[in-house]
Amino acid sequence: MDVPFELHIALRYLLAKRKQAFISVISLISTLGVVVGVMALVIALALMTGLQGELRSRILGSNAHVYVWKQGGIADYHAEVQKLKSLPHVLGAAPAILGKGLMAAGGRQEPIQIKGIDPVLEPDVTDIKSALQKGSLDDLEAGPDRPAGVLLGKDLASTLGVDVGDSVYLLTLEGTLSPMGMLPGRRPLRVAGTFSLGLYEFDSTYGFVSLAAAERLFAKDTPDYIQLRVDDFLQAPAIARSISNQFGKEYIGTDWSSTNQPLFSALWLEKMAISITIGLIVMVAALNIVASLILLVMEKNRDIAILKTMGASAKSVTTIFMMQGLIIGLVGTAVGAGLGYGAAYILNRYRLIHVPVDVYQVSYIPFTVLPLDFTLVVTCAVIVCFVATIYPSRQAARLDPAQALRYE
Repeated sequence: MDVPFELHIALRYLLAKRKQAFISVISLISTLGVVVGVMALVIALALMTGLQGELRSRILGSNAHVYVWKQGGIADYHAEVQKLKSLPHVLGAAPAILGKGLMAAGGRQEPIQIKGIDPVLEPDVTDIKSALQKGSLDDLEAGPDRPAGVLLGKDLASTLGVDVGDSVYLLTLEGTLSPMGMLPGRRPLRVAGTFSLGLYEFDSTYGFVSLAAAERLFAKDTPDYIQLRVDDFLQAPAIARSISNQFGKEYIGTDWSSTNQPLFSALWLEKMAISITIGLIVMVAALNIVASLILLVMEKNRDIAILKTMGASAKSVTTIFMMQGLIIGLVGTAVGAGLGYGAAYILNRYRLIHVPVDVYQVSYIPFTVLPLDFTLVVTCAVIVCFVATIYPSRQAARLDPAQALRYE
């Protein structure tokens, strides 16, 4: 196969031996710099993308996509559920009541966020049914000879030292009036089951009771809001905005992205900061390419002069050194991208990096390589390496053969 002479000379310079071995070492160091930079950038983007995706997935599994309030209260939640389910893209709807209290059991007390739910409708909007580890949603209802049930997060149940069937007490601000003032209410509940939604915030502080029990516990007559699940969570903001236009201004809608905006904004900012910081490694590698090509031009003054006297044009000389720098960039980028992808896959597959679950909400760091991120890293690295070849190549093309061969 015929190889263009520019490429042939570029490869020969890269693989120089004996007297020019120093040039080959510099070229190898430049290639390794590109490898390290691209590999680090792929892994860093995979880390931040994986963490963001994992948190988003768990938040969407623990929460509804859209929340709807109604001014004046929700008198008949069954009618409101049917009305809201008629909206396009809405898959499920369910009422909810929120309240706070103090859960006590066996001398231990822990703050708890209580959510009152309809056991039949709640699985349509959250993953509570699949998250159950013990017990059943059907056991939440009170019976003639048993108190109302409560589903506790696995970490909260472990902290309280309780299991399915044990008795607990809920202390709330909604109590009874006495000569000494308002006394907190102390109501018995039965542990109907435990769940793990995957988020430490939920598993350590949340409890689910039936809607009727929540109304009694917090002295409320109607649900606080209606939850919706849609077929595309990315369309949740648009659906939330359309609710007021569809049913009137007394309906107020918000979505999951609004309630979690600070978290995802911080994650996006971290992703950009890490990408820029590690991207500087690629810039340093590009500077190494500039330095190696400048050294090569200085070393090969005589060769360049001879090539020109034999008829090589300035464009051909420029192409030789551009090809050399581009080969370094292509090889370094390919190896670095491959190693980065492989490392991210292994780290994610075997969950090798563990983190404090109470700080990061997840027990290990997930790594996800998005095709767009991978392509962007590879493309930018090659472009940076190519740009780095322009100045040394032009300097080589401007070399005057007469000056270079004067003292030969």
